[in-house]
Amino acid sequence: MNRPSLPASPAPAPRHYVSVIGAGRADEALYETARELGRGLAQAGYVVVCGGLGGVMEAAARGAHEAGGTAIGLLPSHERGSANAYLDFVLTTGLGEARNVVVASSGDVVVAIGGEYGTLSEIGLAAKIGRPVVLLDSWRLDHTVREPGKTESASPQGVPGGPPAEPARGPSSIAYASSVEEALSLVRAHLSS
Repeated sequence: MNRPSLPASPAPAPRHYVSVIGAGRADEALYETARELGRGLAQAGYVVVCGGLGGVMEAAARGAHEAGGTAIGLLPSHERGSANAYLDFVLTTGLGEARNVVVASSGDVVVAIGGEYGTLSEIGLAAKIGRPVVLLDSWRLDHTVREPGKTESASPQGVPGGPPAEPARGPSSIAYASSVEEALSLVRAHLSS
């Protein structure tokens, strides 16, 4: 059976994904910060990826939704009913907290807003696999190398006395933002390089 050939359509432009991580409960100020970030990411054409639940995750998805963007939620359970209402796509993982590695690895850049220990694990996982991380009102990290008898802080270029850091990995891949605008600027810089 011969099928009529369809006209070739241009390949869609590649889209960048940005994972937004943070606590499942957020006060009003943190919620609005995450909502503004989600809106800015969507307006820039980025897909927002999050853990799919409440707090910072809901706020980022809401901002993206309100700006006409796309938000993807990666749930820790098998139940779609736990997802927030602003997601375009909901993926259940059944992985519990282990889904943090999926959230961290799904973004081309990871932005942390506030957060607790789950967020800290995602920050570490993202840095470990080479994803740039932007911290906004989040953890302040001091990457320290400990050898028997001495402690040294790492410089942004790498570990003192060791080999230079690989590009986009380790301590040099973690940046701090003091505003949503600065976080968006850092995301754009990472994605344009």
